[in-house]
Amino acid sequence: MAKLAATAAIATALLSGTAIAEPAKPTIVLVHGAFADSSSWNGVVAILKKGGYTTVAVANPLRSVSNDARVVSDVVASIAESVVLVGHSYGGQVISNAAQGRENIKSLVYVATFAPDAGEAAAELASKFPGGTLGEALAPPVKLSDGGVDLYIDQAKFHDQFAHDVPAETAVLMAAGQRPITEAALTEKSGEPAWKTLPSYFVYGDGDKNIPAEALGFMAERADSKNTVVVEGASHVVMVSNPQAVADLIEEAAE
Repeated sequence: MAKLAATAAIATALLSGTAIAEPAKPTIVLVHGAFADSSSWNGVVAILKKGGYTTVAVANPLRSVSNDARVVSDVVASIAESVVLVGHSYGGQVISNAAQGRENIKSLVYVATFAPDAGEAAAELASKFPGGTLGEALAPPVKLSDGGVDLYIDQAKFHDQFAHDVPAETAVLMAAGQRPITEAALTEKSGEPAWKTLPSYFVYGDGDKNIPAEALGFMAERADSKNTVVVEGASHVVMVSNPQAVADLIEEAAE
């Protein structure tokens, strides 16, 4: 009877010319990682906007996993619609923790990023497999008044290390405006990850010098990725150099 009633309601709406409202599209929340900022999502946002998606590029503080996850979690809590949560680099650890307890999160998208298990840290995962050269490209640490240190990539090494497939003139601007991360954030242990309960998708470049491709593939497989896209030759900032590939996967995760 219920099925007949639903069919009759649809038929009545069609005959009367009343449109049946489509479900609202999820809001896409984008979280940048270390040595980047929210503008690193500009190309992806432009594509998603054309597809009718509302997007929010969070200003990730890059101070500590617990603090940064709380900031992102608060942003997600302010959104009434369902959310696709996207993280890049260190931002992957942040979204893995921020998604806990937020029932409006539909799926997770990991973009050249860490997907740690409970008790793992980003620095630990970065060195789990050979090939990463970030340590050699860091500038001298900046001492903080609280006793910690901020880490930057040496501007002279930024293009080759972080964004080798981005035009040099763009990389120069990215290097000057890079956001530092505390050393403590990279060594902080992760909590129980949301990828164990939420559908997760992965995209990365096999030319990544910050997180070796082997490590990225390991994390994608461990998280039972619904779809893993590997962009040939792409750098750590695959969302800057290949925004279409990243946007396509985000839209897939939103469906």
